[in-house]
Order: sequence, then C-alpha cells, then structure tokens
Amino acid sequence: MKISKIAIIGSGTMGQGIAQWFAQQNIQVELIDIKKEYSEKALINIFSSWERLSKKGKFSQLQIDQFKENIIIKDLEEIDPQIDLVIEAIIEDLNIKRQVFKKLNSICDEHTVFASNTSSIPISDISNELPNKRQENFIGIHFFNPAPIMKLVEIIIGKNSSPDLGQNIAKWFDQHKKVPAICKDRPGFIVNRVARNFYGEPLRIVENFDPHKIENVDQVLKTVGGFRMGPFELMDLIGIDVNYMVTESVYSAFDKNPRFAPHPLQKEMVDKKRNGKKSGKGFYDYE
Repeated sequence: MKISKIAIIGSGTMGQGIAQWFAQQNIQVELIDIKKEYSEKALINIFSSWERLSKKGKFSQLQIDQFKENIIIKDLEEIDPQIDLVIEAIIEDLNIKRQVFKKLNSICDEHTVFASNTSSIPISDISNELPNKRQENFIGIHFFNPAPIMKLVEIIIGKNSSPDLGQNIAKWFDQHKKVPAICKDRPGFIVNRVARNFYGEPLRIVENFDPHKIENVDQVLKTVGGFRMGPFELMDLIGIDVNYMVTESVYSAFDKNPRFAPHPLQKEMVDKKRNGKKSGKGFYDYE
C-alpha cells in the first residue's frame, strides 16, 4: 500500500501526535481543525517537541527541518481531493464523527481511505451512513498516547471494510516500525476494553479523592505489577475527561454491564476541571 499524503482531522493531543509521527516518516501531512488557530497551536507544540528531541540527539537539525516541511495547516474544505488517507481524531461523539465523514465523502476521491482514531465506538456505526463503496474503504486506526512513541496501533475492520484493506494497512505500519493488531469491530476493541478494569478497580479501591491512597495504588502496581505507569498517572496523561468519555461509551455499548461502569470519582474530577496534565491538575498536581 502506498501512502504519500494524509490528512489529520483534529489537532488535539492525539491529532498532534499522529501528525508528528507521520511527518517523521516523511509523509506529507495536512493538519485540519474546526479553527485554524487550534491547528496553529498544535503545530507550535509539534515543533517544540522536535526541538527537544533534537537537543537530546534523537534527530539532526536537518531531519527536523525536513519534518517541519512535511506538515501544513488547512481548512476542511481545502483538503486535497486526491489524498491517500484521512484519519479523524476528534471528540468521541458518534454524530459529530458521522457529520465529518459525510463532508469528507463529498470532497475526497473514491480511492481515499477513511479512518477513525476512535478509541471505543464501533467503526461500522461511524461509517454506516456512507455509500457502500466508501464503507469498503473505511477502517479504524487507533493510536495510543503519545502516538510518536507508543508502538501499538489497533487496526479495526468494520462489517463492510475490505479485508484486504486491513491487511495492507497493518503491513504498512509494520514496515514503519509500529506494532499493528487487527481487531474485531466491537466497542473498546482490545486495549480499551481490557483497560476498563485497570482503571475501574483502582478507582473502586481508593473510593474518593485521597492523594495518599492514589499514590499508594500507583506505586504498588508499578513495583509489583511491573507497569511503567500506575492507573492514576496514566489517566492524568490521557486526560481524565477523555478516559471518562471512553468509559461511558464502552459502558453504554455493553448495555450498561456493571463491570464497565464509570466510577463517581471520574465524574467528580471532570466536574472540577481536574483533567490531568493538560489542565495542570488531576489525580496529581502539575503546576
């Protein structure tokens, strides 16, 4: 499969990371958001990341300069109709995702592969209002945060996705040093389905916002379980609001099975705007 130019829809944490990684593969990237100022801010963050990596000796300045040339900012209406791949990385809202892909369907050529970076919504639910031919060329490509570093990429085959498409995408990622895992089109796929208990049980253990208990659980799981990050540290990194939204999505998709139920502490943290590192405060303080 040949990928020379892609578009990333959404310039939040995940969109930034995905755009950065593709640019590092010398792929031309069009970064798109509802407002150009969001994309411009994301671009500043990406450039800053590269400069830090350059100082650490990860990339030469020549490489960094090339990476920067690989990313441009555009409005949705300006997207190249001949683009090879579009990856949507916006809010976990089914209706909003459907609206974005309907717009893309009116712009992009038939050969363009559409993909969603959704972490929990079935791919078939997102694509089922598109023409049949487009559904065949629609797939899930789920990166993990931080996308430039995390090796795993879930490849989700929708009910109407071409099986060859999934295999070709997986092979392409394998060639670019990612670790692709082909998944069935079920809520939460593999990682986020399994991870509900990784977050849920620690939340039930601490019961309420108790910094001492929170730190203790993280330390036990890192020391005894061998995890690089504890569940509360990881929720802070991902964003507690994002984690809560995914939990709600998986819980609803499985007919509110109690084992996937959100914990009241998650909602409490979101209501208090303690969303993790990005807000300066979460289960830990970062200010």
